[in-house]
Amino acid sequence: MRLQSNEIGPKMQELKVFSDWILAIGDGMIDNSVAGNEKVEIPDDLLIKDFVDPISAIVKSTYPDFINCCNDIGYIQQRAILAPTLDMVESINEYMISLNHSSEKSYLSSDTICSSDQTYSSLEHVHTPEFLNTIKCSGVPNHALTLKVGVPVMLLRNIDQSTGLCNGTSLVITKLGNQVIEAKVLSGHMAGQKVFIPRMTLTPSDARIPFKFQRRQFPIIVSFDMTINKSQGQSLSHVGLFLKKPVFTHGQLYVSLSRVTTRKGLKILVYDDDGQITTAAINVVFNEVFRNLF
Repeated sequence: MRLQSNEIGPKMQELKVFSDWILAIGDGMIDNSVAGNEKVEIPDDLLIKDFVDPISAIVKSTYPDFINCCNDIGYIQQRAILAPTLDMVESINEYMISLNHSSEKSYLSSDTICSSDQTYSSLEHVHTPEFLNTIKCSGVPNHALTLKVGVPVMLLRNIDQSTGLCNGTSLVITKLGNQVIEAKVLSGHMAGQKVFIPRMTLTPSDARIPFKFQRRQFPIIVSFDMTINKSQGQSLSHVGLFLKKPVFTHGQLYVSLSRVTTRKGLKILVYDDDGQITTAAINVVFNEVFRNLF
């Protein structure tokens, strides 16, 4: 946790209450726990409740006045929306890109079955490039990557650690070329540095894919919104937590809440299992994980 405050007295007490609440969620010390899952009641001041379109609502709360601030690097680098699953992340990122009035450019990947796969000879006839193009998985950009100048992105591979180009580095697009993408580093000791991103050959490690294939694409993803798991290590002044679907792995709720540096910078939109707006979020905590540490 990286909670920050320059206040004293009552404000410090408020910060401590918020900090203790987040820590209790991480430790699984909230009531109403059932078989590792518990429902956490979200304080009213953190909730987004009155809206028509949920995506528009979470965007407005996290990126207020985006149209006028979309070219402000300081504004962009301190904000992110977090969600548990890739489909929610993609929907929000597509919406955010549509709000940016710059010209867009789409990059298509080249996808092939890995020749090292023992079943290569048979798979190359079954899994055509067109089929491989449809595969979406964590840690690899999609076949079609649509970008605009001013859009924040995150690196998915190490390129050059000496220039700060590591897996997880935050960047903002400054120029879209045909062979390389120019960007500016947003985080780390190289913040503000201009860098160039080439295409790379990426092999997904997703265990759900029963064969090996490789995708040649720029190793970046749009990061207005990112998965909760991808947000680890981030420290942000404004976080929107979009829980249209609940968290599903140990500690995810704690990770998402602990990215924000102040209480006033956190807003949460949460649905129940019936698709209705609710005030309680699922928290997955397996206490045996903590017991095994000692």
